[in-house]
Amino acid sequence: MLFRYKKSCEKIAMGMLAFMPEERDLKKLRKTMQVYQENPNWQLFLWKEEEDFVGLIGAEVTDDHFTVHHLSLCPSFRGEGIGHQMVYKLQKILQPREIRGTQETQRFLDKCFNNPPVSNEVYPSTNKHIS
Repeated sequence: MLFRYKKSCEKIAMGMLAFMPEERDLKKLRKTMQVYQENPNWQLFLWKEEEDFVGLIGAEVTDDHFTVHHLSLCPSFRGEGIGHQMVYKLQKILQPREIRGTQETQRFLDKCFNNPPVSNEVYPSTNKHIS
C-alpha cells in the first residue's frame, strides 16, 4: 500500500533512496530529502508490505503532468511486481496528469507500461505519454 511521506519516516525514506546509485552520497541524499520536505510540488510516497516499508517513489508534480524522479525498492522485494504497483498507484493518485520519467527512471516506467504486473490489479488502457 502506498503512503504519503511523513517527517517521522525520514530515516526510512533516506535508507530507501540510498539504494539508488545517484543518491548514495550523504550530502546529495540530504539535499534530496530537503527538496521533498520543502517543496510541495515534490511528493514522496512509501510502499508498505505488511508491517514494513519496502519501497519508495517520488515525483515532481505540475498542473498537467508529474515526473518520477525516484523509485527504489529493498533488494529482497525486487522481482515481485511491487515497483509496478507503486507506479500504478501513483498514477492513480495523480490522475489525470500525464506521467513522465527521468533518465534514471524512464527505462523502468517503459517496462511498467509494456509489461504490466500479474496481479489482481490491471493497468488501465492509457494514452499517457511516457517521455
